[in-house]
This record gives sequence, C-alpha cells and structure tokens, in this order.
Amino acid sequence: MKIIIFLLLAISLFTRVFAQTETKMEDNSNKLAVLWTSGDPDVAEKMAFMYTYNAKKQAWFDEVVLIVWGPSAKLLSENKSLQDYVKKMQEAGVKVEACIACARMYDVDKKLAEFGIDVKGMGTPLTKYIKEGWKTLSL
Repeated sequence: MKIIIFLLLAISLFTRVFAQTETKMEDNSNKLAVLWTSGDPDVAEKMAFMYTYNAKKQAWFDEVVLIVWGPSAKLLSENKSLQDYVKKMQEAGVKVEACIACARMYDVDKKLAEFGIDVKGMGTPLTKYIKEGWKTLSL
C-alpha cells in the first residue's frame, strides 16, 4: 500500500515539474496587423496610413504589418502619393504584405513587388496573426 501511495505521489510531482516547464505562448498583444482593403484614397491617407505609420514611428506597437488586400492593391499600384507613403512606412519599419490573389485579379502583383512589398498568399499569415493574438485593424 505504501508503495502505491509513493508511486502516485511521485507521478503527481513528476508531471507537475514538466507542466511548469512548458513553453508559454508568446505575448503578441504589442503587435499590430492592419488589413487595408479600401479602394478609397481618403481612407488610405487619412486613416489606414496615418495610423499605421504612427503606430510604428511612435512605438505604440513593437511590430506593425500593413496588409494590402482587395481594391487597395489596384489603388496603390496607380497612386504615386500612396506609393511614396508606403515607402516612408517601410523605412520606418512597417512590414508591408499584399494578397497575391487580389493583386493578380487587378494584374498588379509584379508592380507591388517592385515597391518592395511581400506579395504572397495572405489567408494563412492573416489567420496566424489573428490566432497568435496580434491586434488587428481592418479598413
């Protein structure tokens, strides 16, 4: 009987030691993903870009990603002012990604890549940002 109690106690203590050494999920609450989908230049300039740029420049978040999705891909490919703003954001440390499926719909995937934008499938990365606890803003 003493052996059984000893074994149960040992197993209980042994499993607690391992449970305490498990890797905790990274705290991503200080990371921001901005999903820019609007084809409206005013939304881009006066909200999406302004906040995204300042979120990085003012260190409101450690990491900031701007995701170009849908009509915003076409708008960005045609608007020099917005292209310059994106370059400014990139220089400040904002990572810029674009949905390749959307960019191809508008035939602008190569043009966006020329701007230094990471043009790729975005379903999985966006899902990862959300599941990992990144703050998300959709415009």
